[in-house]
Amino acid sequence: MTAAPSTTTLIVMGASGVGKTTVAAELVRRTGWAFAEGDELHPEANQRKMAAGHPLTDEDRWPWLHRVAEWIGEQEAAGRNAVLTCSALRRPYRDILTDGHPSVRFVHLVASQDALRERLEHRTGHYMPASLLGSQIATLEPLEADESGIEVGAENDVAAVVDEAAEALAAHGVALPRTAP
Repeated sequence: MTAAPSTTTLIVMGASGVGKTTVAAELVRRTGWAFAEGDELHPEANQRKMAAGHPLTDEDRWPWLHRVAEWIGEQEAAGRNAVLTCSALRRPYRDILTDGHPSVRFVHLVASQDALRERLEHRTGHYMPASLLGSQIATLEPLEADESGIEVGAENDVAAVVDEAAEALAAHGVALPRTAP
């Protein structure tokens, strides 16, 4: 029998515009856990490529995903619970993030393509253009039954989304502390 992990790492995942950063920020506010924005771990070349409207290839993503996995390992080694944003669009990408990292639980945020497009068209200060949404939707593979995670609708207000996520996580044995009202 495998012992339960001593830490928890929540990876808030989904297509661009689904609210990963907003939901993750609320999770961090409520729990006080460590946080990383996965997009900030992208190499500069990836950021430039996306900003220019070009989708990333798997070859572009592999070094980034390994860097994200390295960050997870650093948190586990330090005994810190953490929240991380990462699109984690495909199973092979998620396999890299979970390999050797028993703390990982996915929080897959889902919303309609229309809602995502609307959000992206009104978002400022981010290098990911709305023109790449189609490639993200085409690439997205939902969590499989053997992956540790939950799916949460992301079209409600952030508090309701986080409440739903916390309830679903608790039903899967991951209780979130409440350090802030």
